[in-house]
Amino acid sequence: MKTFGGKVLFLDRADINTDEIIPARFLTEISKEALKPHMLEDLQLGGFDPKDQRNQDTKVIVTRANFGCGSSREHAPWVFEVNDINVVIASSFARIFRQNMFNCGMLAIELPESDISKLFKYKNSGADIAIDFNNNSLKISSGKESSVFNYQIADFDKALVRAGGWVEFADAKY
Repeated sequence: MKTFGGKVLFLDRADINTDEIIPARFLTEISKEALKPHMLEDLQLGGFDPKDQRNQDTKVIVTRANFGCGSSREHAPWVFEVNDINVVIASSFARIFRQNMFNCGMLAIELPESDISKLFKYKNSGADIAIDFNNNSLKISSGKESSVFNYQIADFDKALVRAGGWVEFADAKY
């Protein structure tokens, strides 16, 4: 199973769509690796630069509601996966994007908006998030400050993540 957690990228906007995650002009690429440099390149968000070198060590994204809306495509989770981001935390997700995350063996964690706002208090502090997958909790920390949040994931989705994704789950079960 993958290790979950690490440096956090905060995207303080709701309704970030799949075209902003990976622009449609790159959907003809035949490998995940070819998507890598184009992650979030069309995202319009004040102060955000997708080419900023500080974002290269990111392992977790924290964002607002309705993340991954727009067209249904696996390329959106794939571009995160190829960039070593395997956790997205939001108050809600577009249904297909959320399931595609689990199908790829990645975590889509939903928290109440009040908890998301608490996470955003760490925005400019170089925060890290540690995921305790077995106990459904996450800990955000920066310096001496930290907070713990509990989350829920359906048993089936948790099994997909544990297996490494849908293909690996199906290979093991069928």
